[in-house]
Amino acid sequence: MNNTKRLEIFRRFHTSNPEPKTELAYSSPFELLIAVILSAQATDVSVNKATKELFKVANNPRQMLDLQLDGLIKHIRTIGLFNTKAKNVIATCQILCDVHDGQVPDQRDALERLPGVGRKTANVVLNTAFRQVAMAVDTHIFRVSNRTGLAPAKTVLGVEKGLLKFVPKDYLLDAHHWLILHGRYICLARTPKCPICPISDICDFKDKSLIGKNGKLVSGTSKKK
Repeated sequence: MNNTKRLEIFRRFHTSNPEPKTELAYSSPFELLIAVILSAQATDVSVNKATKELFKVANNPRQMLDLQLDGLIKHIRTIGLFNTKAKNVIATCQILCDVHDGQVPDQRDALERLPGVGRKTANVVLNTAFRQVAMAVDTHIFRVSNRTGLAPAKTVLGVEKGLLKFVPKDYLLDAHHWLILHGRYICLARTPKCPICPISDICDFKDKSLIGKNGKLVSGTSKKK
């Protein structure tokens, strides 16, 4: 992998999807923050289904606090780890009201001091809600970065720093969205869709020749060969 290939990869991503968006449904920084907190170890589809009704009755910190813990749980019990997430959301909303005048802060340190908000969640909010350059590395982006050679590293933080260094500046703001969508729909963990991948000819994945049109290993072949 080199800078010329990286530039071409993101040029293709941009051509096919000029304005990539998160698949979480939200209409404000607060709604995005809550949705991302709820999305840990859950699908965006399940989160959107829950927040569709939740945000109708509570779309700001004060309204969320008014629901109280039991009221919030009723709306999110279909999401994994809902008890812990509900406690974090209530605690976060209390801090937003007490410390930030009910507004979501646009600084990393302040975000990471909120219960249930780690570096990845903070990066999502900074990048998506406030359009700051930030790279939220989830399992999809970690896999794509290592498999393609875009920014190989052994740790999530290593991948994050590598992407911030190697992604061409003109594409850096939207890189997080392109990479997560690529990992979610094309560069799958077990059965990468190399035959229909728009960057298969320039990525560093060595086993792409063993992937058939159905996305599975070609019969009679082995990765050990």
